[in-house]
Amino acid sequence: MDNDKEMSKQDQVTPEVNETQEGIQAAQNQEHDSDENPHEEEDHHVDYSNHSKKELISALKEILAADQLIKKDGEVNEIKAHFDEFYQLEKKEAAAKFEQEGGNPDDFQYRNTDEDKDFFKYYNEFRERKANQIKELEKNKEKNLHAKNEILQKLRELVDGEETTHSISTIKEIQEEWKKIGPVPASQNKNLWASYNALMDRFYDNRSIYFELKELDRKKNLEHKLEICQRAEHLGQSEDLKEAIKVLNDLHDEFKHVGPVPREEQEQVWQRFKSASDAIYARRKNYYEDQVEVFKANQVKKEALIEKLDQYKDFKADRIKDWNNKTKEILDIQKQWEAVGPVPRESGKEINKKFWGLFKQFFHNKNLFFKELDEIRLQNKAKAEELIAKATSFSDSTDWQAAGKELIQLQQDWKKIGPTPEKVRDDLYKRFKKACDTFFDKRRQANKELNKEFDQNLNEKEQLCEKIKSTASTGENLSQEELEGFIAEYNSIGFVPRKNIKDIAAKFNEALDQYVNKLGVESGDKEEFLFRLNLTKLQADPHGNRELNKKEHGIRKQIADLENNITLWKNNLEFFAASRTADKLKDQFDEKIVKAEKEIDRLKKKLSILREF
Repeated sequence: MDNDKEMSKQDQVTPEVNETQEGIQAAQNQEHDSDENPHEEEDHHVDYSNHSKKELISALKEILAADQLIKKDGEVNEIKAHFDEFYQLEKKEAAAKFEQEGGNPDDFQYRNTDEDKDFFKYYNEFRERKANQIKELEKNKEKNLHAKNEILQKLRELVDGEETTHSISTIKEIQEEWKKIGPVPASQNKNLWASYNALMDRFYDNRSIYFELKELDRKKNLEHKLEICQRAEHLGQSEDLKEAIKVLNDLHDEFKHVGPVPREEQEQVWQRFKSASDAIYARRKNYYEDQVEVFKANQVKKEALIEKLDQYKDFKADRIKDWNNKTKEILDIQKQWEAVGPVPRESGKEINKKFWGLFKQFFHNKNLFFKELDEIRLQNKAKAEELIAKATSFSDSTDWQAAGKELIQLQQDWKKIGPTPEKVRDDLYKRFKKACDTFFDKRRQANKELNKEFDQNLNEKEQLCEKIKSTASTGENLSQEELEGFIAEYNSIGFVPRKNIKDIAAKFNEALDQYVNKLGVESGDKEEFLFRLNLTKLQADPHGNRELNKKEHGIRKQIADLENNITLWKNNLEFFAASRTADKLKDQFDEKIVKAEKEIDRLKKKLSILREF
């Protein structure tokens, strides 16, 4: 290979040696000249002027292994300069030898030795790795810049905030963090340090003011605590020990929250306050010692109340009223408990535990009852909704009798439902009542119309009765056919108001009696005559056969009842002894038997007449 061509490759490497020199210098300045980094001792300088090519290559390899490439940049440049001297000398010697051997100088190309190749390989590796380290250093500087800005923000908040006992430790932590952070971009370094130092100055200025104010505050606290001591000492003269203890407890709380006093006064103030407190507590101790017997008596009373309350722990009931009554009794026991007063301290905890345990047990059971009641109320609500739906279905019905019976039954069922949820109870009832009222209002209105018709029927029947009487009074052209016509007309008129049924029937029978009497019918035949008229009327009715059967069945039943009575009365007569009283009773029974036998004959006669139809 031509030596000139090898040299051209070397020339391509050499010009790039110093292309990032400015960046390297800035990095070195940041590392060694910055106020924030400690001064580092410079490395021992090596003289490479007497090194061989092989030694220079070895030195370059060692630098690569150490990995501090930015710092070794100058040293590597020196190695490169010495190596270039060897390289150029060897190149000239090779060119001279080429010419001596008859070669044309223009054709000369220098071939690198193995040592040259190794050196240039290591040198190029140095340049690439150094460039990467510079880039990484710049990135770290940006990170460090961000970290230091965060510390400045934290420092600003500390300076602007209130001074605390932790402030000095916090500022020390900030200083340590600041020191640990590495270099930042040179353009930002001066401003960062200016801000940092300004904030530190402000902190210590504020701290100085704080301590001056704090000392003044301690003096005010001393005045306040001395005033509290005086108030506590006056409490020792109070006759109301209970109130004195209460006020003393408040003074202790106030004393605790006043704040620090000057250190030299601290113990003395506390001892004064403690002495005043101890005097009152000693009075309380003596008081409680005097109250031991009273407390024991209170214990007996409370144990009796516990025993009384124990009866309620398993109470069960199905009615709210019962639970409410028992609750009143429980609350009355509670009032008695609270009125008793204190018990011996060693027994107080256990006694209270028993009482309030039983108290809570009762209300726990009560809550369970109401929880179950709520479930029942929900079920009853569903039943109520069902009845409302059924009642609503009859709202438009005109079958007054059947629908009325159904609604009355629904009303009875409603009464049996039981409790429903209170929040919907009124609404459920209003809806059910509305459904029922809708039907009954319509029926009532219809009945009003019907009552008008009944009144009209009553008027017509009264007029007919008067007509029959009037006809009978004349005594002219009377006949059985006419009488049957009157009866048919009466029956065709229709119903009258319920309250007038008996009255109009009596008037009609009275009118018929007058007419029959005028016909000349004997009194014995009168009943038979009227019976036949009635049967004739029934026979003409569409449902006559059914009515005739009913009447026959009724007569037969009357005959059977009378015959049974006669048999019973005759049997009873056999048991009467001979005496004046017994004879009187026999006469009464004989009279009953005779009347019954006559009634049987009369009914049998009706039965025979009935068979004719």
